[in-house]
Amino acid sequence: MTTIYDFSAKTIDGDEQGLDAYRGKTMLIVNVASKCGFTPQYAGLEALYEKFQGQGLVVLGFPCDQFGHQEPGDEAEIRNFCSLNYDVTFPMFAKIEVNGAGAHPLYQFLKKQAKGLLGSESIKWNFTKFLVDKEGSVVRRYAPTDTPESIGKDLAAQL
Repeated sequence: MTTIYDFSAKTIDGDEQGLDAYRGKTMLIVNVASKCGFTPQYAGLEALYEKFQGQGLVVLGFPCDQFGHQEPGDEAEIRNFCSLNYDVTFPMFAKIEVNGAGAHPLYQFLKKQAKGLLGSESIKWNFTKFLVDKEGSVVRRYAPTDTPESIGKDLAAQL
């Protein structure tokens, strides 16, 4: 049976990173973008990471340019934007696709494990979030409008 730990992705620095490195941690996996109305959620994601990192939370950011061309930069530009504007310290990955034929295998898996509204698998917009428990099971999908602050209670229950 496939688990979250069977996947890997390129980090924003170009290194291959297996998700098995996060075994035993609670993961919040988010498709992010630098020029989106939801971009200020970076601050809330970083705050959650700082607050709960010691209790086993890791936030994983996956830049995606499939929604309104809101992540036009390359990895260096994305890294600089996140660092300068939101002081992001949680792990960031290389730009990926989350929908369609080119969707990253991790996102193909996440979408099957936690469907959206009316059973839809497709990601509707930037800042869709997936909560994964310490055993690697996908617990829940959150809409882009669900702020990091609003999911803190669910996170605390997993930690």
